Amino acid sequence: MSLQVTVLVVGAGNRGSNYSSYAQIYPARMKVVGVADPRAIARKKLQEAHHIHEDNVFDDWRRAAARERFADAVIIATPDSLHKAPAVAFAHKGYHILLEKPMAVTPEDCKAIVLACKTSNIILAVCHVLRYHPVALKIKEVLDAGLIGDICHIQHLEPVGFWHFAHSFVRGNWRNEAESSFSLLTKSCHDVDLVSFWMGGKRCLKVSSFGSVSHFTKEHKPKGAAGRCLDCSVEQTCPYSAKKIYLAQAEKGSFDYPVSVVCSSGECDVESLTEALRHGPYGRCVYECDNDVVSNQVVNMEFEGGATVALTMVAFTEKLGVRKTTIYGTKGELSCEDSGRVEIFDFQQRKKTVFYPDKAGNVPAALSSHGGADYYLMESFVSAVAANDPSLIRTGADETLTSHLLVFEAEKSRKENRVVFLES
Repeated sequence: MSLQVTVLVVGAGNRGSNYSSYAQIYPARMKVVGVADPRAIARKKLQEAHHIHEDNVFDDWRRAAARERFADAVIIATPDSLHKAPAVAFAHKGYHILLEKPMAVTPEDCKAIVLACKTSNIILAVCHVLRYHPVALKIKEVLDAGLIGDICHIQHLEPVGFWHFAHSFVRGNWRNEAESSFSLLTKSCHDVDLVSFWMGGKRCLKVSSFGSVSHFTKEHKPKGAAGRCLDCSVEQTCPYSAKKIYLAQAEKGSFDYPVSVVCSSGECDVESLTEALRHGPYGRCVYECDNDVVSNQVVNMEFEGGATVALTMVAFTEKLGVRKTTIYGTKGELSCEDSGRVEIFDFQQRKKTVFYPDKAGNVPAALSSHGGADYYLMESFVSAVAANDPSLIRTGADETLTSHLLVFEAEKSRKENRVVFLES
């Protein structure tokens, strides 16, 4: 386990930078030795942060893949639609792979990635960070201990957050299905994976889904609203105002996410942010964007044995990503929010018991996203590569493929307005 794992980063944006920061915190465990990104600023920033030799800096990942393997593993954090080609290429070169979710944007591409990884006998870890979340793991522990009996129903809510949905799925990179993919895949594939994880080895038999693009349409544009927030006379009455979401944060001296995404030029101050909002995508009126991904969706699933799941993704929430889960069993009821404790009500004893998630020391601030699950994911991946032990990964290739295919079937149900029966 003391072996230092060397890593190439393909895609030096928010997620690529976030995962690679593990090397700065634990240099004895991991070292970033290469970067590939078409954007000069992003490339340079990661190169300087990790002191990467110029020979290992690429403006196209294909140039890196054409070389003999020069790292133990690769972190692939390219845009969602650009996952398949580098994943397959680096798998064939023998790199172990940490792949940002979703695995890919078509079932065929997901299958191709898994086949390439199996053929090359390399470790594949898709970033289903929720499987590493301490609360999610405590729920799994309680379920496996039989404390609520057999699962009858899971009710799971993913609250996207009103401003976050406007940022990422109306103005941002995941707004348009043709440019990225549908929102159930890009936002909630790890929620589908998580409920599959809790259901254990049971197979989903059928699925139905409903959802729509709510509110963020031209028909809902307020009277007198302009095409851009900085020019808008009614901006003060709009909860999705770019001034409220970005400028208000920057004027307080904070240039962290989401402001850091808007300042893509590398300069991050109030003046450059204002310029970006005046001319860039994040300053657009939310009622005048080219968004077409659904803002609220429910997925209903039936598993072997008759257990059911109702998963809801909704944009219009106060909280961001603080998931709520209730699991109904034959002997008790489990309830929790993933920011806190897990409660069990025992039907026989008619009393509540509280369980707290296990935490392995202090989580570094740079890897504290998703309740610290980013840190636990990187710990598992680096350990797995160092020991060449795939069992240390919580989401193996087959399980990840199964949950991804379930997401595609759910979206098929929504679009075709029918129940989809899954093949065995």
